Amino acid sequence: MKSILEICQEVADLAATKRPQDLFNPASQQDAIFLSTAKSALDSLLRYGDWQELTKEGILRTSGKKDKYLMEEVCPDFYSILNNTIYVKDGNEKLIGAITPQDWMREKYFNEASSNTKFIIQNGMIKFLTPPADGIKIVFQYRSDVVCLDAKNGYMEKSSITQNTDIPVFDEYLVKLGILWRWLKRNGMDYSEEYNEYEREIKKKFASSMAIKDIMLSASNDDVAAKGVSIHVKTDK
Repeated sequence: MKSILEICQEVADLAATKRPQDLFNPASQQDAIFLSTAKSALDSLLRYGDWQELTKEGILRTSGKKDKYLMEEVCPDFYSILNNTIYVKDGNEKLIGAITPQDWMREKYFNEASSNTKFIIQNGMIKFLTPPADGIKIVFQYRSDVVCLDAKNGYMEKSSITQNTDIPVFDEYLVKLGILWRWLKRNGMDYSEEYNEYEREIKKKFASSMAIKDIMLSASNDDVAAKGVSIHVKTDK
């Protein structure tokens, strides 16, 4: 695994320019440009989609009859929740996927309460239609905001590069291409070929990471046995 400085140095070789020696050297404009483009490249990859590298499992335990929970308090590295991955672990009731704003208003003001616990994801919070019972264990998958690992501190996950030795969590080649076309653009050079190559590679890499079809964990009337997928919900011991 290559550090962000090593990747930037390889980019410099491709661009036929001076290699950066310290991305955090305030006296070097060249190094500062590499740092800026590297941060931009990693942030863009984070926002691109639900990469396998960023997928984690989160657990929320309801308490205090609350109907709103801030996701960053549940998972400090939370970026976004993955669709169709949230369910109740104790098996006492079903938790369906997030509902639309129209359904939210219809259920809240016009319909009788149903046996399902319904929610909406809004403003970084999970908001339940009605406060769920205390002690329910809600399990879900989410996209982490981690973009690099701290090689000097036991590979601790970080949401931003702060050292030359930090290691990006994304594919090295993608990171290199992402920095390269941004560096060329920042310096007023033609970057169309490099940008097109980056776009081709990111689509291929993302498609390969999404090759496995989603497993629907929410309530459904479909015959799951016929589809070859069966999810068993069990009570915690």
